[in-house]
Amino acid sequence: MKNIVIISGHPDSDSLSCALAKAYTEAAKAAGANCNLIDLGAIKFDPILHHGFNKRTDLEPDLLKAQDLIAEANHLVFVFPIWWANLPAILKGFIDRVFLPGFAFKGKENSVYWDKCLTKKTAHIITLMDAPIWYYKFMYRNSAHNALIKGTLKYCGIKTKQVTTFTPIKTSTLEKRKKWIAEVSELGKKEAIK
Repeated sequence: MKNIVIISGHPDSDSLSCALAKAYTEAAKAAGANCNLIDLGAIKFDPILHHGFNKRTDLEPDLLKAQDLIAEANHLVFVFPIWWANLPAILKGFIDRVFLPGFAFKGKENSVYWDKCLTKKTAHIITLMDAPIWYYKFMYRNSAHNALIKGTLKYCGIKTKQVTTFTPIKTSTLEKRKKWIAEVSELGKKEAIK
């Protein structure tokens, strides 16, 4: 059975991002996958890595649970809006606090190299934004996608299989949003059985 963790990276649980994350979760579950949704707008944690990696801050219960779910998963789905050409602060804070040395990667002594601790996992990134895709690609060089894919997931051993982007959000109609939700449901169904 496929074990999928969906991370909704919007601080508002009533957002379109969260609706997409819930639609994916429900469809994948209905198709037979074991799914867990981590709604960052609903869990309790301090998103600031106050001491960097110099001093460990104890993880809150919700973050300990998130680490357990991620460790057991074979597929991760990140759903979030792109703000200021980047990840929302709550998602960046979640990554800073959860993808820690010893859990996501391990540095090698006297070396610039590291061991990847989250191998044999795949990821799907689902983003929302107002900018046209071509503008985001050429003006910002897919900055949020690259930061997550190359700067975090690949660094930890996770292979990104797909990126899906919905745009423009600001001028989208209710009918268009329903179509996007149906599209994400279909993605969840397909990925549950892949």
